[in-house]
Amino acid sequence: MAISVGSDGAEKPLSDINTTPLVDVMLVMLIIFLIAVPVVVQNVKVKLPDVRFEATATKPENVSLVVRGGPSGECEVYWNRTPVTSKELLDRAVAKLKEEIDRQGGPNAPGVELPEAHIRGDVDTPYRCIGGTIYTMQQAGFAKVGFISEPPPQGTTER
Repeated sequence: MAISVGSDGAEKPLSDINTTPLVDVMLVMLIIFLIAVPVVVQNVKVKLPDVRFEATATKPENVSLVVRGGPSGECEVYWNRTPVTSKELLDRAVAKLKEEIDRQGGPNAPGVELPEAHIRGDVDTPYRCIGGTIYTMQQAGFAKVGFISEPPPQGTTER
């Protein structure tokens, strides 16, 4: 305990807070966190793809799908502009693929090019709707399922 010696001779204890222990504790915690943070934060090094917006080569045999979430939470899928259910989507996709393979000379014909499925998804569409559409198209036999997106406005660079 510290005692102040004043001119009046009355001894009274100091009421100032001693901040030295607080500073010591804070410095120790800072050193601990400087050592612990690199140990806790571990990243696996990966090279992320560099996204480029390329114009889509639209072929007449490709399938254009639009997927969006309905007002009551259901999924709405459109084949071109026709609304389809999940079963109808599968049936139409299988028929389209079979028709295209037969048109090119059958499954064993050389150089058979399978059509692609291009999906336009609304921004507010739940992922289960998009994922279900992808799964259905893959189940039908479509090897390439891609997404159509808006390119960034002219003069902006987006990564």
